[in-house]
Amino acid sequence: MNIHAIRSIYIFEMARARRTLMQSIISPVISTSLYFVVFGAAIGSRMQEVDGISYGAFIVPGLIMLSLLTQSLSNASFGIYFPKFTGTIYELLSAPISPFEVVLSYVGAAASKSIILGLIILATAGLFVPLHVEHPLWMLMFLVLTSVTFSLIGFIIGLWADSFEKLQVVPLLIITPLTFLGGSFYSIKMLPPIWQTISLFNPVVYLVNGFRWCFHGQADVGVAVSLAMTLGFTAASLIVVAWIFKTGYKLKR
Repeated sequence: MNIHAIRSIYIFEMARARRTLMQSIISPVISTSLYFVVFGAAIGSRMQEVDGISYGAFIVPGLIMLSLLTQSLSNASFGIYFPKFTGTIYELLSAPISPFEVVLSYVGAAASKSIILGLIILATAGLFVPLHVEHPLWMLMFLVLTSVTFSLIGFIIGLWADSFEKLQVVPLLIITPLTFLGGSFYSIKMLPPIWQTISLFNPVVYLVNGFRWCFHGQADVGVAVSLAMTLGFTAASLIVVAWIFKTGYKLKR
């Protein structure tokens, strides 16, 4: 394994996050804080508890997941798209570094940035609501798995996109609506039976509820199902990435 190449790409991508600190860290934290003010204070004053949990604490996992998904996608997609845009991807493809090492470095950097952001938002949430994480090790595992999975999806989007506009299509038109409709701010048990069934076809429901179980020990979907679905998304993303490098799809054009 070419450790030097992996390390070089990883450090370069992490340095880009430091150069764009306002966009990468500060902006998502401020946005999440506004969610706490609007949803926690305004709506929370009318909706005191959900399943015996204060509404402010109930929405913490959903808010962290919302930021985690969007930032993992954007960091990974831009990280690999920019070399395509500038033409330096040809140097990367001709360098003595395997596809696995390319994916490991870019996805590892994007996931690292998302994990750091998730932990910062978690600490920020503690300033607004009393927090208790019932299963901290499971919480970290879900945090890492989700960051890696959506960094892989972002990597795929970055390879697929041929313009900056396309980089925003999937996050804005698919991921964000799925996140808002995935039980981030409510329990799907509040919905009519037909909509509860429809919600189960939303993959984000399993991510949010698995993460929520780590905090409160209860969720709308069993933790085993949530973990299995998350691992399934990871495996599917790895298969797609492997196919892209095997066929060269969108790598050279």
